[in-house]
Amino acid sequence: MYLDFRQLDEANQILKEFNGFNLAVQNCLINANIQWGSLSEARKLFEEMPERNEVTWTMLISGSMKYGRMQESMWYFEMNPFKNVVSWTAGISGLLKNGLSFHGLKLFIRLLESGVKPNQVTFTSVISACTETGDFELGMSVLGLIVKTGFEANVSVCNSLITFCLRVRQFDMARRLFNRMDTRDVVSWTAILDMYVEMGDLGEARRIFDEMPERNEISWSAIIARYSQSGDHLEALKLFRKMVQEGFKPTISCFSCILSTLASLENLRAGRNIHAHVKKMGIQGDVFISSSLVDLYCKCGDIEDGRLVFDSIENKNVVSWNSMLGGYCMNGQIDEAKYLFDNMPSRNNVSWGAIIGGYVEHKQYDKVFEVFNEMLLSGESPTKQTFSSVLSACASVASLEKGKDIHGKILKQGFHYDVYLGTALTDMYAKSGDIESSKQVFDRMPGRNEFSWTVMIQGLAESGLAKESLSLFGEIERSSSVAPNELMLLSILFAYSHCGLVDKGLKFFGEMESVYGIRPKGRHYTCVVDMLSRSGRLYEAEELINSMPFQPEANALAALLSGCKTYKTRRSPREQLGSSVN
Repeated sequence: MYLDFRQLDEANQILKEFNGFNLAVQNCLINANIQWGSLSEARKLFEEMPERNEVTWTMLISGSMKYGRMQESMWYFEMNPFKNVVSWTAGISGLLKNGLSFHGLKLFIRLLESGVKPNQVTFTSVISACTETGDFELGMSVLGLIVKTGFEANVSVCNSLITFCLRVRQFDMARRLFNRMDTRDVVSWTAILDMYVEMGDLGEARRIFDEMPERNEISWSAIIARYSQSGDHLEALKLFRKMVQEGFKPTISCFSCILSTLASLENLRAGRNIHAHVKKMGIQGDVFISSSLVDLYCKCGDIEDGRLVFDSIENKNVVSWNSMLGGYCMNGQIDEAKYLFDNMPSRNNVSWGAIIGGYVEHKQYDKVFEVFNEMLLSGESPTKQTFSSVLSACASVASLEKGKDIHGKILKQGFHYDVYLGTALTDMYAKSGDIESSKQVFDRMPGRNEFSWTVMIQGLAESGLAKESLSLFGEIERSSSVAPNELMLLSILFAYSHCGLVDKGLKFFGEMESVYGIRPKGRHYTCVVDMLSRSGRLYEAEELINSMPFQPEANALAALLSGCKTYKTRRSPREQLGSSVN
């Protein structure tokens, strides 16, 4: 007891009362020195001992492993004359903790060959090794041995097995193991909660969470993170408040997650409160929390405070640099972003993607291609998001040659036509005038979302294939798989205009809110004004402009004037109509 509390005077006073050598006392001294980090003193005490027992040898085995002295530890293990399950387990678990899972498994096989029976700690360690290596077949063999030796009912062993099944994505087996457990602890419940979180089944994850007889910080963090990642930021924030109210101390990852949630909600006031709280706890210096604070301030438009937090980080990593870089891009400070990017000690594909995306956002397309080429020369592989950004730049400048070159690089990288890349390619080809290639990419996409359909419908309409555009929209309406959005409906109005189907276009415009739940915006009115002006129905176009619930766009007035020019009239349609009546 005195050694545990480092009350050395009291401990030495008691030691004086022992005459000669005492094995238990010597073991206590060895253990204390190992805990204090004095491994050399522990070895000295060990070597001076006239006799030793299994406890003595096991302490030197586990103590050497604790400080990364694997060879030394294994020497003590091999020389140990009292090899029992405890010393075998100390060697196995020590190797695993030092990242030598394969060697730990080899030692486990030697244990079985020696005739020593594993205990629950041994099995827990071995299953952890199977989890690290992802060896499913070996894990199943260990499971058979666990059942054979009667440890399948042990809570810690079952928890390890569930974790292993989750790692190798055997979700059904994990659930069966959980259901068969007679006794479950908070680790068991948290493991199965993690399973549903991993599967993306938020409803089932919440049901498990609500059923848990007890919770810990990890289970709270898991469910909060899932709500945040799924975009339900208000529920994530509500759960975080409840967690704190119930007396749980948020983990660093939980604080980081809730700061990201507040950043998405642009709730700067609550974010400042969390910042003050982490300062009080003394964890503001954690690089993940600091990076999340930088992201929070930048997303809320407070770039100065974001930079103050960034400058205060002592050990910046690439995540913190990327947070500040993204903040500058987000707030329109592209020159500051480039200066920071040029001075980054290391970059990853997120860094390159951020600066490329920033240039796309600010329509500096020459810079997009320049930085993208630098990225390729650096050896960094572009992500799908970066490819999408560059394709957007190609579409904006209608550079078919550059777009085809990027398409070739995408295929070379082995990326398939997923919904994001497929949509970007469809848009690029359509805006570059190659509508046939656009249709081919669209047709090959294995899955499509509302943006994919919108891009194709818009591309067809703007390429003069208005009837095909309307036909594609009819396909959407029949399947009911995608809900039309504002841009899609604008493209349909454009198609009706270029088909000369004015009456059908007006009917569609009138039904936008009642049928599709979308109230017409300025650009929808402008498209209809253009439609009426093109067909010579200038009076109706003027009436529509006058009836708008907001100020007409300049393009709407320009469309009407263009119609007046086309139909050779200098008077307003209203005046012209009045003159003809008179």
